Amino acid sequence: MNELSRSVTSETSPLPAWIARTCVLVPAFDAARTLASVVEDVRRALSECSARILVVDDGSTDGTGRVASELGCEVVAHDRNRGKGAALRTGLATAHARGHVVALTVDADGQHRGEDARALVLAAASPDALVLGVRDLVAAGAPKANRVSNGISNFFLSRFAGLPLRDTQCGLRRYPIGASLALGSSAEGYDFEADVLLRAVWAGLDVVEQPIRAVYPADRTTHFHVVRDPWRIIRTVVSAVARQRRHG
Repeated sequence: MNELSRSVTSETSPLPAWIARTCVLVPAFDAARTLASVVEDVRRALSECSARILVVDDGSTDGTGRVASELGCEVVAHDRNRGKGAALRTGLATAHARGHVVALTVDADGQHRGEDARALVLAAASPDALVLGVRDLVAAGAPKANRVSNGISNFFLSRFAGLPLRDTQCGLRRYPIGASLALGSSAEGYDFEADVLLRAVWAGLDVVEQPIRAVYPADRTTHFHVVRDPWRIIRTVVSAVARQRRHG
């Protein structure tokens, strides 16, 4: 049975050798207004990866890709909006092709702080661990609908994973790239993050939880639908469980 690790990073820990093969992956849809501050904050806090920031422009119409290019990021663009999961899969595949072994994913809406991004990168010594950011949504002042949807997702995933997962929807994560792609998730929306987490637990990957602080500015724009997307997550999880039981 997989065991869940809790982690609080020491800032005095030496940098691991694989940091040189770590990239920052930002899935972005119509995020031109916030992208520059997100990229600049991550670069300040995680200068070791500042030259390896990959933005996946998921069919934006507001110039997101142009902003990313002007910031000096590598940009991969979808010709239409395909969903966050599709953007993450494209980003992970691109990072793998570039020879990276670890990808830190950061949402483009500004809710993650650079200092937490750094803590997440350093939260586990092995590059093979899947590291999850864990938010205190009440302390962060998250809208009630977001807290409810996250609670539903946490309940179902914890039940099927056999682990007490505290935040299954946080976009601040550290993925072991090769192992994550090998899990074979084809989910294209927000259900990708739930699906790949469940598959990782079943595959025996180490899962580490790192406490972070989320920011919910009043003018924050989100593309997460608090009714539709949680049910898509549940549907994907139930399908994954059924498939796992069939193939044992």
